[in-house]
Amino acid sequence: MPHDVPPGRDLRLRGRTFRPGETGLMAIINRTPDSFYDAGRYLDDETAITAVERAVTDGADAVDVGGVKAGPGPEVSAAEEAHRVVPFVTAIRAAYPDLVISVDTWRASVADAACEAGADLINDAWAGHDPELSAVAGAHGVGYLCAHTGGHPPRTDPHRVRYDDVVAETLADLNRQVDAALAAGVREDGLLIDAGQDFGKNTYHSLQITGQMSALVETGWPVLLAVSNKKFIAETLGLDGRKSDRIIGTLAITAIAAWEGVRMVRAHDVAQTRQVLDMVAGLRTGIPALARRALA
Repeated sequence: MPHDVPPGRDLRLRGRTFRPGETGLMAIINRTPDSFYDAGRYLDDETAITAVERAVTDGADAVDVGGVKAGPGPEVSAAEEAHRVVPFVTAIRAAYPDLVISVDTWRASVADAACEAGADLINDAWAGHDPELSAVAGAHGVGYLCAHTGGHPPRTDPHRVRYDDVVAETLADLNRQVDAALAAGVREDGLLIDAGQDFGKNTYHSLQITGQMSALVETGWPVLLAVSNKKFIAETLGLDGRKSDRIIGTLAITAIAAWEGVRMVRAHDVAQTRQVLDMVAGLRTGIPALARRALA
């Protein structure tokens, strides 16, 4: 097989196994009125369920549901976050019994309720800010994502942040989080790691860690790529306009990271991302989805 990826652990979620060399696709469904990308489009229940249906049709293996904007903004209580997320998880699970459901939250209470409703993965994008979050994953037997934020608290933008070696420091922190998650009872085959581009990092840092994605893959832990339409892409390309203009840069990173062996890609633009991942898989295996040309 051309360009073998480094050996690593299998990732198992909702009866699915994502092995080294395979890349799953996670569709983003933001249940917030102030999402940076879709600006509240999926706060309406019917619209959000339709978006899940479209994501599945377009090739998503998982959906990631969030109830609080990642960046600064109005305060959202735990009760309001749960109201936005938990009934929606229940509805997704009823409609799609085999679909992997991830919940993007830093609150243990919200994660606990979401897991009761049928979630399979806790996406802890704020690096264990709530120390009980990994224990919730362990108690429910679900997956858990460790992300690097450089110690920044939830919903804060970095200010004059510095690292001596952002790649080395990110790896060290992720290894520490993995050890803590395992000690809290999280399944070894349910763990993912995420470099956390733009979280506690400026564009220079995000570029460095993204360009060294192979260093994360070489840890053996399944890696989530979560760069979809982020600010560092806009700054790298000198874009000041629409957020949708960032898709080409996003897909370029996606192709390279999939080639290097990331296990899951979190994306707003599902159909385009699916084609990128399928193209990389074709290059890796040499097997097309359809072959007719010059065969007869």
